[in-house]
Amino acid sequence: MLKLIKVTGNSLSPFFLSGDYVLIKTYRPAFKNIQSGSTIVFNHPDYGLLIKRVLANHPDSEALQVAGNHEDSISSQKLGLIPYSHISGIVIFHIKKPRIQI
Repeated sequence: MLKLIKVTGNSLSPFFLSGDYVLIKTYRPAFKNIQSGSTIVFNHPDYGLLIKRVLANHPDSEALQVAGNHEDSISSQKLGLIPYSHISGIVIFHIKKPRIQI
């Protein structure tokens, strides 16, 4: 199944900016095959719905290590490992908000 989500915040800037949209694949069996460098959307119990890049996949513990790009992003240490059960989906398409250049 596919789902469209609007990006808010700048944790993955300059690649994903607030106002962009991402199309995610929500097919749960695919989560165990997520590769490092992939971008996922997940629900964190303390921080809510987040978008981050995968640093490492730990299939034995069914969890991912994730991080943002921006210096203000929540650190991977604070986030901890993200269980597969918290993953909403894998980003498969990025729709950039039009950028006005003057």
